[in-house]
Amino acid sequence: MPKFILSGHIIVPEPDLKAVREALPEHIEKTRTEEGCLIFKVEENSAKPGQFDVYEEFKNKAAFEFHQARVQASEWGQISRNIKRHYKINKTGS
Repeated sequence: MPKFILSGHIIVPEPDLKAVREALPEHIEKTRTEEGCLIFKVEENSAKPGQFDVYEEFKNKAAFEFHQARVQASEWGQISRNIKRHYKINKTGS
């Protein structure tokens, strides 16, 4: 079964930066405990304030889709609703 890998970055509008920075550690912690999450990294780019580099790996499509649905229904989903997402999603393996 192929792994799902999401990579790219998000751009957080200035008015939302404080809330995103405060909520991000909990979002990361919850995601890393999800069944099927292999790697989940979100780090603010030190050269570009407001840009956060993102890298995620999930063991399969079901795990990736579960994560997406959980995020949409979560507090993080509300806090991050104004974020501009620039992602690429790849499948690897068979």
